[in-house]
Amino acid sequence: MTQAWLVLTRPDGRDVAAPSEAQMAAALADVYSGKMGDPDDGPGSAVLRFGYDDGLMYEMEVAAGGAVRFAEWSDRDCEIALAAPRTMTVARQADALQLWRLMAQRQVAKIRSQPWLSGD
Repeated sequence: MTQAWLVLTRPDGRDVAAPSEAQMAAALADVYSGKMGDPDDGPGSAVLRFGYDDGLMYEMEVAAGGAVRFAEWSDRDCEIALAAPRTMTVARQADALQLWRLMAQRQVAKIRSQPWLSGD
């Protein structure tokens, strides 16, 4: 049986398996407040990934200033991109959390239907 998984990589680089909504909100609060992980890396970002043990993986990174990037991969090793990465800017932390909720619920079609920038 295929098992689904969800992992949050916080701005400080720590991974949280099966994060709660509160943990996702805290990571986004760090990003939107400008807190950084490693000072040498520049502004912080957090990444939420979900996938399946035997294949597909999706990731959504939220960076400083609300820059969001969504990517789809053939597997956890990011060997084959299934589509060009999509980008947008999300000014409100609450809107970024809503996108992450869709990720946690594995609602890929709803994520794809978001107002991504043209050309992505």
